[in-house]
Amino acid sequence: MHKMTTCPYCGVGCGVDADILDSGSIGVKGDKSHPSNFGRLCVKGSALHEVLGADGRLLTPLINHRPVSWDHALEEVSSRFLRTISEHGPDSVAFYLSGQLLTEDYYVANKLMKGFIGSANVDTNSRLCMSSAVAGYKRAFGSDTVPCSYGDLEKAELLVLVGSNAAWNHPVLYQRMNAAKKKNPALNVVVIDPRRTATCDLADLHIALKPSTDSELFSGLLRFLADSDALNETYIDQYTEGFEGALEAARQQFDSIASVAEYCDVDEDSLSTFYHWFSATDKVVTFYSQGVNQSFSGTDNSNAIINCHLATGRIGFEGAGPFSITGQPNAMGGREVGGLANQLAAHLDFSTEASIDLVSRFWKAPNIAKTEGLKAVELFQAIEAGTVKAVWIMGTNPAVSLPNTHQVTAALEKCPLVVVSDCMASTETLKYADVCLPATGWSEKDGTVTNAERRISRQRSLLAPTGEARHDWWIVSEVAKRMGFAEAFTYQHPAEIFAEHAALSGFENEGTRDFDISLYKDIDIQTYDNFKPVQWPVTAAAPYGTARMFSDGRFFTPTTRARFVPIHTSSPVQQVTEALPYLLNTGRIRDQWHTMAVSGRAPRLFQHRDEPFVELHQADAIKEHISDGELVKLSHPQGDYIGRARVMASEQRRGELFVPMHWNSEFSALGKMGALLESVTDPISGQPESKHGRVSLAKVNPCWQGWLMCRSDIELNLPVEYWSKVPKGDLSFYYLADTVELPDALAWCKTHLGEVAVWLEDKHNHNFRAAGLNGQRLAWTFFVMPYGEIPSTSWLEAMFAEAELSIEQRRFILSMTGCDVEDPGAMICSCYQVGSHAIDAAIGEGCTSVEMLGQRLKCGTNCGSCIPELNEMLSNAVK
Repeated sequence: MHKMTTCPYCGVGCGVDADILDSGSIGVKGDKSHPSNFGRLCVKGSALHEVLGADGRLLTPLINHRPVSWDHALEEVSSRFLRTISEHGPDSVAFYLSGQLLTEDYYVANKLMKGFIGSANVDTNSRLCMSSAVAGYKRAFGSDTVPCSYGDLEKAELLVLVGSNAAWNHPVLYQRMNAAKKKNPALNVVVIDPRRTATCDLADLHIALKPSTDSELFSGLLRFLADSDALNETYIDQYTEGFEGALEAARQQFDSIASVAEYCDVDEDSLSTFYHWFSATDKVVTFYSQGVNQSFSGTDNSNAIINCHLATGRIGFEGAGPFSITGQPNAMGGREVGGLANQLAAHLDFSTEASIDLVSRFWKAPNIAKTEGLKAVELFQAIEAGTVKAVWIMGTNPAVSLPNTHQVTAALEKCPLVVVSDCMASTETLKYADVCLPATGWSEKDGTVTNAERRISRQRSLLAPTGEARHDWWIVSEVAKRMGFAEAFTYQHPAEIFAEHAALSGFENEGTRDFDISLYKDIDIQTYDNFKPVQWPVTAAAPYGTARMFSDGRFFTPTTRARFVPIHTSSPVQQVTEALPYLLNTGRIRDQWHTMAVSGRAPRLFQHRDEPFVELHQADAIKEHISDGELVKLSHPQGDYIGRARVMASEQRRGELFVPMHWNSEFSALGKMGALLESVTDPISGQPESKHGRVSLAKVNPCWQGWLMCRSDIELNLPVEYWSKVPKGDLSFYYLADTVELPDALAWCKTHLGEVAVWLEDKHNHNFRAAGLNGQRLAWTFFVMPYGEIPSTSWLEAMFAEAELSIEQRRFILSMTGCDVEDPGAMICSCYQVGSHAIDAAIGEGCTSVEMLGQRLKCGTNCGSCIPELNEMLSNAVK
């Protein structure tokens, strides 16, 4: 049986064709009919079936980590929330939600907290990824309205990617861009990013600006447009306001391209080329992501971009517009229902009494919150300060993802009541939970999500809930009933919630609000089950949705005119010092997702990058006496991070470092990048400054390094300074290193691993190898050797698969050559498991293009995110 659903990872919102098998498992492929991806999936989406099952799942409600019934758990949550509110008021409690909740879940949680508890202390991890874009759109348009569609990426004549590594973070959209470039060679692509990322493989021009100078670069563009007579004065006069103030602010900053180039530390000729391309091209899409948003000035960055589009009238028509791409699968859906602490449902907010009154009357909620609540970083500071005494965290892992993770965990440790709803059993946040509630995960959840182009799609249940898991909307509704609000939370099906959500969007909305899906206010279960992807607004006037906003020049401000916003130069808070001399940038990698709670269950998602790393410029590596592959430590007074050095020739600017955001204490000893980031936020949006930290850098000089492979059910307590875990199905592989000598490796094994079956030692070469058995089966192997000598372990994995080892196999366990399994080399294409050795061989046999490699090996033919690396290998072969 086939069901169409959506991927639960990034904001692209790809459709998934799920084949439900008789065995109870599923197979996945891209939904060719879905207009977001037309059948393509990235490697994470292609591996969705690999993260299912009961292993690692939270299966039953827990109180103080002991199993209880649902009734007991729900009563505990409701009674303790009621007691806290009674004693300390409604603002003493809070919810912290996730962009991976479905819209129906989000809606019910927001309704309970803001409408009936009477506090706006409900925020979401989407605060960390797109709240600056929201604030920028609202300042300019009067509404949180993404004006573009994915189709505009294919119709543009100039595509400007700012702070977006789409090749890795939104690979399906990147492939649409790539296809558009091939179809139209005249399309110019500009990448504006401090790093040379994989996305630059598509670029005609890469502007490697100094971090946190985005708004200045676009303010310089605004002045250039005015000085070059490239303004659309008719559009400015008819449809906008505030232009003169914005232009005057830009003129005060810079007097020439040269002065902008000097400030942003970029090549003047390259900047001039970009400015001229922008001024001469009508169809321009500026596609921006976390490099713009995750800044102390993220809102200003967004408005500086929007100013340039308004000044040229490049908005509201095909192939043009300022396009913020969301990071999470339902960040947009959360925005629709008021998931942020400064929002109300249906794109209303607390700015007017009329908006508050409208939602209050619709919900029949006289106790509705009247003022904004605490944003994410403020919320956890309030928990630590003791003013928030109960928090309910749903579907997210703030103990890893927020800045200053030590402060976050200290807050959770002190909080009198921490409730966590999650589908996974081993997140770091769950360690601090007084009550754990098992929620359904992807393949079990049933509802809607909205992607980055305003397209609402169904995420359908494919399998029965695992264990005692329940839907988040059901859990919240049951708590609401026990708190005395039963009449407002009688939902029996997510279709009822969606219908209410739709009705609120059209309630007293005579075209004055952007978000309107009132056509669905009477939707029934059958229609809901058959729901087709559609872009809002969806109304009687636009029954098939709306691909593009603002085509009529009408905006959602009081005057219906778009607003220019004056942008002034400002500096990042986290400036380098003598003690912290390096700038720190953070972000995603190609094959992992957020804090690995789910993606960490798929072994092949570790094949591309399998341990924490630090990217640095080769000049800094020389200065610090660091070689590629050595362990390095980043330090800040808040905490430390250890990762493997990746020395870059030109991809990284000097004095700047990059680390991935994904690793946590389940997968690494010191891999949490949030420990290094200070709690600095944009003053308007509250979004953390995650792209401009400050740290010191030093080489770790381990006395020994090695690796361990063991069965995953072996419980370990590794007393070493550095370890990093790589899941391999039923096995776990660990990189190990320590700055303390290992005088007796055999005794170390016996203490930490158990009885040793075979071992050998070469003290002269600091080499030790040992293995342990469980009956006749291999249980673990431990090798001490330099990092650069670690071989492929495919042969050893085959040894672990043996039910009984022969005498000959035991003899070869420690030889590292015991099985005839080919070493694939570095994994380049995770989708089709194509390693560097096969690619090198194909190139040597005459493959001279990505297309030829794809025909022979299939690499690059699915999500395409490996294409930049394939091009690099082809280029190196020519050299």
